[in-house]
Amino acid sequence: MMESSVQSSGMTRGMRSSLDVEYSPVGESFSMQEFWLYVCLRRVSVVAAHIISFGLAILTSILSRPGTSLFSWHPVCMSLGFGLCMTEGILLFSAEGSPLCFKSRKWKVRLHWFFQALLLVFGATGFSFMVASKNVSEHSHFTSWHSLLGVGTMAATVLQAICGIFLLFPTLISTQSFPRLRLYHRTCGLVAYLLATITIMSAMFTDWFQATVKGTMWYIFLLLPLFPALVVMNQITNAFLPKKKITS
Repeated sequence: MMESSVQSSGMTRGMRSSLDVEYSPVGESFSMQEFWLYVCLRRVSVVAAHIISFGLAILTSILSRPGTSLFSWHPVCMSLGFGLCMTEGILLFSAEGSPLCFKSRKWKVRLHWFFQALLLVFGATGFSFMVASKNVSEHSHFTSWHSLLGVGTMAATVLQAICGIFLLFPTLISTQSFPRLRLYHRTCGLVAYLLATITIMSAMFTDWFQATVKGTMWYIFLLLPLFPALVVMNQITNAFLPKKKITS
């Protein structure tokens, strides 16, 4: 009887100690100081990604002078869609630095779909203005790397939205395929976002952008889209990694 009580008390202490252990999203075992430094850096980086995505959309809209031509609406719509809505639609799931971190996941999913719907509207509108501008000027379509990357990004975004519809309405698919589809959705979302980032950067090599922005500012514009892309990539990849123990 005494041995069994000792064993049970030992098991209870072991269970308590295992439940008291904290875990971090990445890496091997963390000390508490390293963990909080990591959290602070992530929060700062997410806030910076928000600021950069908003700033790029605003600056692009100012430089484009919308309304001066059919083409002027193309960079405005694409920067609002792929530079702002796509970024915000992903970052709202971040626990660090998201203004919606206290909202339930149901609200975040709804807002994610709202941003993705705006992305598709802005993307289709910007694509239409580009086609109309090319037709008016009688220039050939899809002759540059930027235009080809843009078509690929649009196609990947549409396919990603279709994949998301099945996640939004799980009754359309089998229960067993739901976790796998969620993994595909996140992975394809990362691919679509990286394609969008490359397309935005390639736009800065076009004749219009190089004639509008020159010197040091051109290099700043070229490098800025990389930072939100790194934050988004870190957020998505961390969602797949096993959690590691934090040591005090």
